[in-house]
Amino acid sequence: MDRIETDTYFMWMALDEAQAAFGKEEVPVGAVVVHQGIVIGRGHNSVETLQDPTAHAELLAITAAAGTLKSWRLNECTLYVSLEPCTMCIGAIHLARIQRVVFGAKDPKFGACGSIIDVPAVSSWNHTVEVQGGILDDEAGKLMRSFFRKLRD
Repeated sequence: MDRIETDTYFMWMALDEAQAAFGKEEVPVGAVVVHQGIVIGRGHNSVETLQDPTAHAELLAITAAAGTLKSWRLNECTLYVSLEPCTMCIGAIHLARIQRVVFGAKDPKFGACGSIIDVPAVSSWNHTVEVQGGILDDEAGKLMRSFFRKLRD
């Protein structure tokens, strides 16, 4: 598989996690962490379920991945997430030393990878994160719009 096929394959898994969040009436964001071609952490938004403002998909997936590797250093990992990470999540991504982030839809309200602010572009970080957006963005965007339409109805 080439990089685009690989990114698409794992983004579908992140979207499956987002669908699980949707089913729990959570904002439908899902994430998976991949190490050497294997998913080592999964998560979907659980803010309402856990009544925890930090229970974002990315943070839950990172915690699971760190547990799998028994290390907080995830420097050979890629995080796939259905929505552009917020500032809290991209901060955790940096601290976990994640090598690459691949996201689906842009987040025009909270996106911290170019939409509102571009945290990964800050050159003074001691770690750099490669960011790729727009993978299955139509599918991720449709899921978000469907969720908020349902919420309004």
